[in-house]
Amino acid sequence: SVTLSNPVEKVAYLIIFHILFVLFVWTYWKSIFTLPVQPGKKYHMSYADKERYENEERPEVQRQILAEIARKLPVYTRTGNGGIRFCDRCQLIKPDRCHHCSVCAICVLKMDHHCPWVNNCIGFSNYKFFLLFLAYSLLYCLYIAATVFKYFLKYWTGELTNGRSKFHILFLLFVAVMFFLSLMFLFGYHCWLVSRNRSTLEAFSAPVFQNGPDKNGFNLGFVKNLQQVFGEEKKLWFLPIATSLGDGHFFPMRALCEAQNPLLSNEEQWEDDGIDEEPH
Repeated sequence: SVTLSNPVEKVAYLIIFHILFVLFVWTYWKSIFTLPVQPGKKYHMSYADKERYENEERPEVQRQILAEIARKLPVYTRTGNGGIRFCDRCQLIKPDRCHHCSVCAICVLKMDHHCPWVNNCIGFSNYKFFLLFLAYSLLYCLYIAATVFKYFLKYWTGELTNGRSKFHILFLLFVAVMFFLSLMFLFGYHCWLVSRNRSTLEAFSAPVFQNGPDKNGFNLGFVKNLQQVFGEEKKLWFLPIATSLGDGHFFPMRALCEAQNPLLSNEEQWEDDGIDEEPH
């Protein structure tokens, strides 16, 4: 086996290794066992509304019923044809950025995707944990590859004579590099999504508002986009602790922020469009 000749160097390697290992396991645990959050009760149809909706056969009247129910809710996104987003399977009005997961068979707040790596749906409740899991997995693989690489050079130059050590070094380096490259692209993609305040689903299909599709509808600027996921306390950003802003039912929108700022938009135009609701 390969050993380190310097005891101080050995202790330093072990400390860094165990810190990364603990953070890796902690974030993985939180990603798996943090259950996705479902919409609150006020988004579910009452028995009377459900009976009225199901007994109605005309699609246009059904749309009117959903619009009447949604008037009391902070719902701003629409379907492709301009209707209220409604889940027939869960029997509820979908909050903004909420989607139905066919694997979990529930509607998930701010759903990003269903991840087979953690066998869980990634959404509002655990998206931060998933990002940290990717980040610490990336660092973990980089650390292993970096510490093994110098022994790979010794193997390449013929300084290592133990055949078993050669196999271990080649295997560790190959696995670490392959996982590092895979995670680098995945983590980079999600960093780009966070910087734009988009989910994976929204990157493929832009959310639809009353004025039409807008891929930047939730984009508040780089810093505020980070705060939406990681919170306002920077010292807690790198720990798998729930710090995301909001409750997952309502999210600040670029259009609302501009309309509430007289320097960016005309308040009269805002009222003419019929969106003069209370600011959130």
